[in-house]
Formats: sequence, structure tokens, C-alpha cells
Amino acid sequence: MPAEKRAVLIAGPTASGKSALALGRARDEGGIIINADSMQIYRELRILTARPTPEQEAELPHRLYGWVSGAEPWSVAKWLEAAGWEIENIWRSGRLPILVGGTGLYFKALEEGLADIPPVPAAIREKWREASGDLHAELERRDPQAAARLEPQDRQRIRRALEVVDATGKPLGFWHNAAKSRAILVDAKVERLLVIPDRRELHRRAEARFARMVEEGAVDEVRRLLELDLPLSQPVMKAIGVRELADYLHGRSSLDEARSQATAATRQYIKRQLTWWRHQTMDWTPIRSALDLFPKPKYNSAP
Repeated sequence: MPAEKRAVLIAGPTASGKSALALGRARDEGGIIINADSMQIYRELRILTARPTPEQEAELPHRLYGWVSGAEPWSVAKWLEAAGWEIENIWRSGRLPILVGGTGLYFKALEEGLADIPPVPAAIREKWREASGDLHAELERRDPQAAARLEPQDRQRIRRALEVVDATGKPLGFWHNAAKSRAILVDAKVERLLVIPDRRELHRRAEARFARMVEEGAVDEVRRLLELDLPLSQPVMKAIGVRELADYLHGRSSLDEARSQATAATRQYIKRQLTWWRHQTMDWTPIRSALDLFPKPKYNSAP
């Protein structure tokens, strides 16, 4: 284990160029790239999720890409366990872990852990679901720290905080602090880079990228996925482009309509990602263009 544990976190919305930045850092510093994107874990969707190309994976070590079947149930907790194992192994080898992706909850879990809150009994949960009146004032009395964080109109989260303190005798902050003390990166020197190009540029890249995905075989990729006959509730089925291209394959739309719908869905996803990061990344360094820092690899299929 190195004397100083280091990690680089590279986050950003889809089509921002964060993968190009990760490749550049890995080349320069002998790093190993770890996937932090909830859709790029699935082996069935290399094209639609813009996973690294086989050439990129052959040039530089990549971890946790395309290693899970879409038929398997997956979660933040499972990813965190796998990522933690990879990070520890990379540190032992004296190299630098570089985590890159667009799933904010993955990065949050790396630095804050996952709170191991005991199950709340059904009777207590029902009690607070049915409770009326000034719940925020009740929370101020029982958990002042949580009350200071939450707006009075955020009744769902207020109820959750009341459930926890009622069931465990300890406030939410106790459980979150305990998780943070065990977090994978708690003792590491962490560099946090947030790639956030202009939104219009993001939209342009995303539209061009989806058109390229279709040219490279995304329709056949979705056809093979549909042959698994997975329920629509399965996370892999929610990847952008799956539903739209499935409609095309079933004759419910034209290919042009599928492209247009997938592009619109990508823009909505970018909006949600930017909103999430805006509230989560005070300690992150914003970067307008990753491609200004490192040249784009000639075979990088994702902008």
C-alpha cells in the first residue's frame, strides 16, 4: 500500500468528454480506469452506453465495464463493494485509481459510504405516513441537525428522518457519520474533476453520438437485448435508446422517430444530471472541455 493513497474522480453529464479526460490522465500517470456509470456495467450494451472501445481497453487497463448481465439485479451497494475491491488492489500495486462516470450516487457513496440504518418497523413507518400537522417542528425537537437541513415543505424526507430517530433512538446524522468514517476514500487524497461543457454543445454532441451509435449497430444490440425477454423494470431496459429502438423494431415508430425520441430523452437526462451535480459538487473543480486538456484518441467513439 502506498504511503499516500490517491484517487482521481472524473464526473460529468453524458457526452461531456469525461472518458477522454480519464484516458489522458491514465496515460500520463499510469492510472487504471474504473467505471462509475450505472449503465456501462452491463455487458449487453457496449454501443448504446458508449463504453470504452476494445482498442481502448487493450491500450489501458479498465475495470468494471461490461461485467454484469442485464438480467442480474444490481445496486449502488454492489457497485461500491466491487469498486472498493478494485481501488484497494490498485493501491497495492502502487498505481492510481481513476474513477469516471456520470452516476452521481456512485461518487457520493465512495466518499460518504452507505448508511447501515436498521429496518424501520412497519408500525412506525405507518405512524409517520399518517401523521399530520407541523412535522418540521417535531423534527426540530427530535433531530435539530436534520431539521436545519430540510425545508418545511419537504415532508417526505422529514418523515424519513422522524422514522429513523423513532425506530433507532439515533438521528440520521449518526448513521451517515458512521458510514462516512468507513468510506473507501476517507483517508485518501482525492482530486475531483467535473466536466461541464456548455449545454448547447452537450446537446450537439449527444445528438451526433446517437446517430453514430445507430450506424455502429445499436439497433442490433437492442434486438439481442430484447431476446432476453427481460421485464421493463430491469435497470438495463431503462438505458436511453433501448425503449426508443425497441419501438422501431416492433414497428411502432420509424428509425427517424426513434432517433428523435432518444435525442429528446438524452437532453432530459443531461438536464437532470446537471441539476444533481449543481447541488452536490462544491469541492469539485469544474472543467469546460476535457478535450482541451488531452488530445482525443483517434479511436474514441464517444465525444
